[in-house]
Amino acid sequence: MKDIPMQTNEIELTAFGPEYLEAAIRLSRQAGWPHRLEDWQMAFALSEGIVAVEDGRVVGTVLVTPYKRDCATINMVIVDEAVRGRGLGRKLMDAAFRIAGDRPLRLVATAEGLPLYDKLGFGESDAVLQHQGVVGEIAAPAEPEAASTADVEAIAKLDRLAFGADRGALIAYLAKVGEFAVLRRDGRVTGFAALRAFGRGEVIGPVVAADLDNAKALVAHFIAARPGRFLRVDTTAGTGLSVWLAEQGLAHVGGGIAMMKPPIRRAADPIANTFALANQALG
Repeated sequence: MKDIPMQTNEIELTAFGPEYLEAAIRLSRQAGWPHRLEDWQMAFALSEGIVAVEDGRVVGTVLVTPYKRDCATINMVIVDEAVRGRGLGRKLMDAAFRIAGDRPLRLVATAEGLPLYDKLGFGESDAVLQHQGVVGEIAAPAEPEAASTADVEAIAKLDRLAFGADRGALIAYLAKVGEFAVLRRDGRVTGFAALRAFGRGEVIGPVVAADLDNAKALVAHFIAARPGRFLRVDTTAGTGLSVWLAEQGLAHVGGGIAMMKPPIRRAADPIANTFALANQALG
């Protein structure tokens, strides 16, 4: 992508290249986010983005993660504290719109970003609830099992059914850097969960299952395998998973608001529903 010749006063917007990753980490730390270099590299590998630069210093970022032509998520929207109030957030979003084209859009809003996203036509779809903590030993459920390489295609198909978009590239990336557990019925994959390193420890997600009990079993499979480890799960209020996560020792510590443009209400699917996100950036 060519550089975008746009300025906000002396701030230039330009294409996000790998040379900006270290500066992006600085911004996310300023925002209180736990992202490591590897977490930024994953988001960057799956996305196209823009950075804002003033006097040689990165002061803003935005990424757009396309899921084929089905939709895109807008994420990693950060504006340096030193330049807030100058309209940079709006200009980063305008650049993201150009990258996304005519795709339907999704994002998770912070409290600070919510007024801007409301003005830009995003509608609230659910509350995102972040759970995390160190869990002791629990009994491993009987049914989930480690996935094999041969299961990745079935996992991607199930994820598409639950998410409503083709996230094959994301699933393939997760298979490289993490691991999957699956539920099977009659030899067919009917649910899955992913685990990978992220931030302070590891994140469980996405989790896709037919119902809440199966989702709990998939999450419990990884909790049982990680006693004493720091774990994180990002779920949504509508799934009903939050109370159970807290009972397991994963405290509710915050979250955000899931938003869509245009707002679309998707009915629950009897076969596959998303009970935990890959993370708040990627959905």
